Amino acid sequence: MRASNVHLERRFQGVAVSPGIAKGKAWVHRMDDESVPCYPLEHGTIESEIHRLEAALLQTRSQIQELQQRISTSIGDENASIFDAHLLVVDDRSLIDEVMRMIKKDRLNAESVFTTVSGRYIKTLSEIDDPYLRERAVDIHDVCRRVVRNLTGSANRDLTTEVGGERRILISHNLAPSDTAQLNPETVLGFATDVGSKTSHTAIMARSLNIPAVVALHDISLQVETGEILLLDGYAGLIIVNPSEATLLEYAEIERQKGVVELELGSLRETECKTVDGKHVVLSANIEMPRDVAVVRHSGAEGVGLFRTEFLYLNSEALPCEQTQYEAYRSVVSQLAPAPVIIRTLDLGGDKIMSSLNLPQEMNPFLGWRAIRFCLERPEVFKTQIRAILRASAHGHVRMMYPMISGVEEVRKANVILAECQEELRNEGVAFDAKMQVGAMIEIPSAAISADLIAREVDFFSIGTNDLIQYTIAVDRLNERIAHLYEPTHPAILRLIRMVVEAAHTRGIWVGVCGEMAGEVTLTPLLLGLGVDELSTGAALVPRVKAAVQQLSLEECRKLAQLTAGMDSAAAVYSACDAVARVHYPELL
Repeated sequence: MRASNVHLERRFQGVAVSPGIAKGKAWVHRMDDESVPCYPLEHGTIESEIHRLEAALLQTRSQIQELQQRISTSIGDENASIFDAHLLVVDDRSLIDEVMRMIKKDRLNAESVFTTVSGRYIKTLSEIDDPYLRERAVDIHDVCRRVVRNLTGSANRDLTTEVGGERRILISHNLAPSDTAQLNPETVLGFATDVGSKTSHTAIMARSLNIPAVVALHDISLQVETGEILLLDGYAGLIIVNPSEATLLEYAEIERQKGVVELELGSLRETECKTVDGKHVVLSANIEMPRDVAVVRHSGAEGVGLFRTEFLYLNSEALPCEQTQYEAYRSVVSQLAPAPVIIRTLDLGGDKIMSSLNLPQEMNPFLGWRAIRFCLERPEVFKTQIRAILRASAHGHVRMMYPMISGVEEVRKANVILAECQEELRNEGVAFDAKMQVGAMIEIPSAAISADLIAREVDFFSIGTNDLIQYTIAVDRLNERIAHLYEPTHPAILRLIRMVVEAAHTRGIWVGVCGEMAGEVTLTPLLLGLGVDELSTGAALVPRVKAAVQQLSLEECRKLAQLTAGMDSAAAVYSACDAVARVHYPELL
């Protein structure tokens, strides 16, 4: 059946993670799960088996460090630091100790036990709701595969060598970050995978190497054969198999236009994010780690609109002390001063759990004891973080915000703890910014509906649209069966955003958006029209959003918001937004 359609053009839609257009022959890499031997240990060989495990771990660490060095030399320290997470896996004593205990208890070989134990870790992370954290399962799998290969003595694969000297587009079920890091842009024109997301280290590495990439194509590795002609669209997330002459001509022109646009975007770094009629829109970046500062600077962002702090807790076997947190926050704040840095307080619980906290298992952790709820019931943990943030505020422009607020009482209780920390530091003679702004994240419908009450207690709002949409429409956006129901332009979402903005402006405070909507340039005119004061997105998207804002007028955006207020479907709203965007910046879409 495939043979009869061999010359017909076929299209597959996925998720674009690294921009660019590539045309060439496919090379399909089908990596079957490697067979891991399992056998009982002979009497008296347990200690030697543990030594064998330790030797494999040391070998793995050495290989990762060598890879880091190569990446650092070729594309910079910032990208090499991605493999810090891999080194943490090799040094994870809880993982290693559990493997050693099982080797002694079950008397089985190291690679078999290591595969079993690491598999449990990978399964747990793979089921996490947060896409950033869920993608860390790929990192663990990457390291564990390397450890097992070192135990079995099998050689590591080099995908670039396997592709050969001919320039190809690589197709695979998935690519590990270490595989991606070793790709040669001279021979690998682009790659496409069945699975993946924009937040994966594989995607980050692809962008750093300037290799066009599309992920989340479901079964592309089964639909394409080695040697077929492909056209990969890293802007629209599209794979075209056996493209027609008309399609090739169309994409030749698109590629030319995109090249011009990318050059123009690079020149916007020092320009102001202002509409054609003079409205300044604050444009910030979201970051995960202190090392992301360089990317923020390069993007032209005006500061950090969301600094997630969970990395300090999730990468540690014990709770981070005040000094450790202070140094991490100070590093970011001092490097970006005088630009503002908004630090989100701890959002642990739910899908992000430290084993040392002994959090109870819950039937529905995403509606459970997490974020601000956890912090208010564990004030000793909360106060340690707040003191660290306050101390960092002496070194630059710090703002702090509380996550997952559901009502005004939570804000009041959190502010009481904040006041206690401020008084303690005053008594200790420790410097901090007594006027530091404090805000609330609006990501639960109850918070949006009671925004007028919460606005009396804070200095700003930051709308977390990802969760606000998910909770409002009751849709798990990661569930493929219902993901199509996850609609940012749903009339209910627009009403909630409008409600939050009006409540904030009535009290004289500002409103930002730090969810994925902030980086979607099709929706930029709608957010401006609704009165949003700040947009905070991934650093890579900052130039595109800035370019969009600079080509819009606030008056037209307000007319769009008024028009959509009377619409009764998400599709109609999106269509209206798309029409405005295509008039002003079709080259960005």
